[in-house]
Amino acid sequence: MKNAVVIGASSGIGRELALLLARNNFRVCATARRVDLLEKLLPELSEDSLIRKMDLANSNATQETFADIANSFGNIDLVIISAGTGFLNPALDWQQELETIQTNVAGFTVIADLACQQFIRQKYGHLVAISSLAALRGGGTAPAYNASKAYVSNYIQGLRQKCAKISTDIYMTDARPGFVDTDMAKGEGLFWVQSVEKVSKQIYRALEKKRKVVYVTRRWRLIAWLVKILPDAIYNKM
Repeated sequence: MKNAVVIGASSGIGRELALLLARNNFRVCATARRVDLLEKLLPELSEDSLIRKMDLANSNATQETFADIANSFGNIDLVIISAGTGFLNPALDWQQELETIQTNVAGFTVIADLACQQFIRQKYGHLVAISSLAALRGGGTAPAYNASKAYVSNYIQGLRQKCAKISTDIYMTDARPGFVDTDMAKGEGLFWVQSVEKVSKQIYRALEKKRKVVYVTRRWRLIAWLVKILPDAIYNKM
């Protein structure tokens, strides 16, 4: 049985991926800030699965918790980082920007580095980061969120390059969802909003295939292409 750690498993994509992994012969350690939700999830996971409280904004506690998980599991085959936050913040409220940076940048980096170090010691492993289509360009209504997701995508690419020099059995997947029917989908008039179940299944298939970058659902590849080529003069008016 393989061992997987899912960061941010209390709800949304993280929770659904934890369930998918359990159905596919993974022993799962589900982590999140909200332990009460993890306790409800645990009976649905595979035998010997674990739950642990983890707040990515607390880097010292995150390191201690990850070390405890690694000690309990021995080796770790897969780490999925699904925890994140973000706000529609056109007023540029500093506390909202700071919270986004602390979780999506600093918190993400702590766990990504811990996972990478674990995989280097083992000489195998797979890190999956849930980024976003928002990583492709800056966004005026949520500047820190878009920038933080660009950081995630760039950092994963850096770790991929680093690990390619060490072992061909270490993989990095950058999963970039469009709009998903979760609490993170904010704003009015959102289009192509997809279910958590559909998005999670496509992410799972992508990690099975060891994909480097995946847009989910697949139709968002077209939007990604358009976002990349759109001239600033048009993009800035959107």
